[in-house]
Amino acid sequence: MSAVLRRCCAPFAMLVALVLSTAALAAPSTRATPTESGRERLSLDRGWLFHLGDIVAPEVKGHGASYGYGKAGFAWGPAGTTYDDGDWRALSLPHDWAVEGPFDAQENLAQGYRPRGVGWYRRYLRIEPQERGRQFELQFDAIATHATVWVNGILVHRNWSGYNASNINITPYLRYGDEMNTIAVRADAVPMEGWWYEGAGIYRHAWLVKRAPLHIVTDGLHATPRLGQQGQWSIPVAVTLKNGGKAAASALVEVTLRDPSGALVASRRSKVQVPVLAQAEARLLLAIGKPELWSLEHPQLYQVSARVIQNGAAVDEVSLKTGLREMRFDAARGAFLNGQHVKLQGVSIHQDHAGVGVAVPDAIWEYRLRRLKELGANAIRFTHGAPAAEVLDMADRMGFLVMDENRNFNISPDYLQQLEWLVRRDRHHPSVVLWSLFNEEPMQSTEAGYEMTRTMAAAVKTLDATRPVTAAMNGGFFAPYSVAHALDVVGANYQVDAYDKFHQQFPKVPFTSSEDTSAFMTRGVYTTDQRTNVFASYDDDYASWGNSHRDAWEAIARRPFVAGGFVWTGFDYRGEPTPNQWPAVNSVFGIMDLNGFAKNAYYIHQVQWIKEQPLVHIAPHWNWAGREGSDIRVMVMSNGERVALLLNGQKLGEQQVDPYRMNYFMVPYAAGKLEAIAYRGGRPVARTSVETTGPAVRIELVPDREALRGDGRDAMPVTVRAVDAQGRAVPLADAEVHFAVTGAGLSIGHGNGDPTSHEDEKGPTRRLFNGLAQLIVQSFDSSSGELLVEACADGLAPARLVLPVRAVATPPTQPASEAPFNTVNYWRISPSSSRRPDPNLLLADFDMNTWEYGDPPMLHDYQDAAHAGYRIFRASFTPRKKLADGSGVLHFLRLAGRAEIWLDGQLIGRKDDFAPAPLRVVLPAGAGTRQLNVLIEGRQGQTSGIESAVRIEPAQH
Repeated sequence: MSAVLRRCCAPFAMLVALVLSTAALAAPSTRATPTESGRERLSLDRGWLFHLGDIVAPEVKGHGASYGYGKAGFAWGPAGTTYDDGDWRALSLPHDWAVEGPFDAQENLAQGYRPRGVGWYRRYLRIEPQERGRQFELQFDAIATHATVWVNGILVHRNWSGYNASNINITPYLRYGDEMNTIAVRADAVPMEGWWYEGAGIYRHAWLVKRAPLHIVTDGLHATPRLGQQGQWSIPVAVTLKNGGKAAASALVEVTLRDPSGALVASRRSKVQVPVLAQAEARLLLAIGKPELWSLEHPQLYQVSARVIQNGAAVDEVSLKTGLREMRFDAARGAFLNGQHVKLQGVSIHQDHAGVGVAVPDAIWEYRLRRLKELGANAIRFTHGAPAAEVLDMADRMGFLVMDENRNFNISPDYLQQLEWLVRRDRHHPSVVLWSLFNEEPMQSTEAGYEMTRTMAAAVKTLDATRPVTAAMNGGFFAPYSVAHALDVVGANYQVDAYDKFHQQFPKVPFTSSEDTSAFMTRGVYTTDQRTNVFASYDDDYASWGNSHRDAWEAIARRPFVAGGFVWTGFDYRGEPTPNQWPAVNSVFGIMDLNGFAKNAYYIHQVQWIKEQPLVHIAPHWNWAGREGSDIRVMVMSNGERVALLLNGQKLGEQQVDPYRMNYFMVPYAAGKLEAIAYRGGRPVARTSVETTGPAVRIELVPDREALRGDGRDAMPVTVRAVDAQGRAVPLADAEVHFAVTGAGLSIGHGNGDPTSHEDEKGPTRRLFNGLAQLIVQSFDSSSGELLVEACADGLAPARLVLPVRAVATPPTQPASEAPFNTVNYWRISPSSSRRPDPNLLLADFDMNTWEYGDPPMLHDYQDAAHAGYRIFRASFTPRKKLADGSGVLHFLRLAGRAEIWLDGQLIGRKDDFAPAPLRVVLPAGAGTRQLNVLIEGRQGQTSGIESAVRIEPAQH
């Protein structure tokens, strides 16, 4: 038995903290090399420093401070280049700091009673001198919620939503070689865009894109297939190029199309001319002779690639996947995919998961979508904002229909740009079949709301005329200025009583449920008790505006004109614990809980949505000690024709299956085996059972997959449960389980689906809730070997899980750079003097013009043969704390001329010859801002000055 298990029931905090901290500091060793096309898209997920809480700038007073405050490159504090972040926490992205925080009854229930606030991120970036001339774009896939970004002390970007990406051209601001670049991000999560948990921080991926001067812009490859009137498929391709170079450029644009097997289908070329700092577009048409259609069952994907060719060589290349499919919405008969009727069996989902908040690894997203596919869902509404691009790629590959929803109902420029970004980014995805402009807006029945909707719909159609526009309305359908008049497909949130009336009044307008149900259910609970914030799993409890799962689907399924529905919700989510309040912190709307564990609603919809595979399920469990002889309400869910129920081999009854209401039996409890059998055509086609278990005797760990990829990104949910002596899961087990994760990975969080749990989602323990918990593990960068999970609980035999970690190529990554030495910047340079001036000559605070501004190299010639020339170079700096104790040196990499080094009015060093040379001077101990004056004497015929950088570095460097 390992040492971990021997001390299993002692606190694991030290061990887990050690694993977490070492992982955060681990840096990738792989660096991508330029591709043949000259483009690199490098992950920036590693190497960040983080400070929780705002760092407020002091009030600006005085002429000099006010003057500097309004100048580029003079950002104060953590936004600037010289800030001391030595005590900040090292971490990797994606990161959600809200999920790490405590639960607080004084915080907003809508956000899950989690504090949000403000956080700062900083990262250092080295760009090699030979890369000068390339174009650099900094990309943040999403930051919650308002973000301000600085590069080298220059404010380069502001963003006003936590759901859209920020793509920032940082080329003009970069430094090269030893002069490190500083990226600073202030994430302000105090503003809210939603009434659900939104997380906080840089919670999606970050990237650095390096491109040639002439390149394809981000989202600049537009390839949306079209079906012609004669049944011929084609792809009109538009390629937008930008010329960031210093001269007009011409090039060939080559576009190719490959089918799902990789075979070349079509290729076209076009010439393009692009003026300096301008954009131009090439348009080409690709014809497809033998189409392979994208469908839910066979999601075939084509690849479209665009290359930019100059002087016979490719300088840029971009590829995307798309699919050939025809989706239409009929006002009388609903939705059709490739001419075949399809009912939208959809769910609405938010983007948080147990243990990780909104910083959901791609592999966990794949797990979530796989759970939806197993449910029988064929459609997803990502509520209420743009999902991660990787998630839509999964939807394309797995075969889902997507309602892609805009977050903010607003036509002011900032917000209209968010909508346009969404369409540009996502219009090539075959999974995206509807653009949704908003969710439940109070202005939906007003003239202003109609005009806003009309404007937004027009903006969408300008960028993509192939998909209908909808909106999720919760009323106002029949108002004179209803926004429904500006939509292609009208979406209704709930409002079941309006379905028929709308269709009668507007028989030519396609219609769908955009949100339905809002039923309450707590996994594993079979008695509603609002005093303890739990709801039974029989589908009897639902919101006043909603319906049960059964009622909502029946209303949709029985009406051909309703294209389908989107259940609220596929998964539980943090926040909005309706109708509960503290101590409830999660919603209970989900078909699954926050971990993706099934509730009864899962099986209700599964038997309704999956037709071919015979299914039968039973609820509840069969552990009811103390209720012997009492009736237990048994719910049987099946897609068979008839179901029979047996207890300990004795038939209790048989019923015709009700596909909408499900089937119920009242069964006097007796311990043993309760079995359900489904029949079709009089033959048994499926069976299932629940058994009375013994007491829990050991912990069991069940991995979702067989192995992890050792790329530092792959993650896996591990189901944690307690089993009895016969290996049967004990449905009511609630043991507190201690975890230790060692080897080639770490724990990144855990959960149990309890909507009232206040446990630390990153800590070493988690209590089972109705028999289950989930641990999420992730590999280290560039790892291989084994990841070991050990789990134990008082009174139970421990569990040990060994997961193979397979060596794979690390994703192309911009290497993490350590915090640079302080570099002294923002110098003032006195006029030349033939007489030696006072080195500590004061410059008036209001004098912005007598002395020049500069940064190295700062060199001057002296032509007067009779006299030496003097100049004072003046700057202030604040050394990092670890170098302010007398252990640092001022390192002048190259000084030309004689020099005196004065610090805070004291002479601390000299250079006595005129020849250019480096100089190292001990930095006297001292905290705070230091004043540096360098008096340099030059002579005729030679240049003099500060020729290279001035750094504060350790004496032993």
